Amino acid sequence: MYTGIIGDVGRVASFSRQAGGARIAIETGLGPELAVGESIAVSGCCLTVTSCDGQGFTADLSLETLARTAFERRGAGQTVNLERPLRLADRLGGHLVQGHVDGLCTLRNLTAEGDGHRLVVEIPGPLRRYIVVKGSFALDGISLTVADYHDGLAEVAVIPHTFQHTTLQQRLPGDALHLEVDVIARYVEALTRTEEA
Repeated sequence: MYTGIIGDVGRVASFSRQAGGARIAIETGLGPELAVGESIAVSGCCLTVTSCDGQGFTADLSLETLARTAFERRGAGQTVNLERPLRLADRLGGHLVQGHVDGLCTLRNLTAEGDGHRLVVEIPGPLRRYIVVKGSFALDGISLTVADYHDGLAEVAVIPHTFQHTTLQQRLPGDALHLEVDVIARYVEALTRTEEA
């Protein structure tokens, strides 16, 4: 479980397809703190550390992960947001994030607005019902609040700290971002469906 508060921005050192999946190597200052077998969110996708050293770590990607993420489009040199799992004693600074990418959304616009930026993403059709104004979602692992929502376009006011300390400053219109909708909305939908059945 995560909160969507990014701890470091890493760099993809290598990405290689393998039988049954792929392997990704990430360079990060978090390397010395990690241990083999622990979880880490890479741009919002929960992965398992398979090796680590002072330079970074590696993780294996299943076919399911490859199908739901944009990792294949982000080769060596691309930046990724990193977050270590929430500990029970930690403050919940963002919102409850599972590290399960629901799908890809498209960055439509990212423009300066006051001291910060205005970000606009197009939400895929099947996931639009989970987006509400003032609700939370995660984009590339970043906990964000929906400022406006209409016609499948979600707008977010990005504060300077978030823009400067995440991968958002490298993203361009047309880029695919990992989207995780609010898990509470999913549970509410499931419970409502069960009660109606």
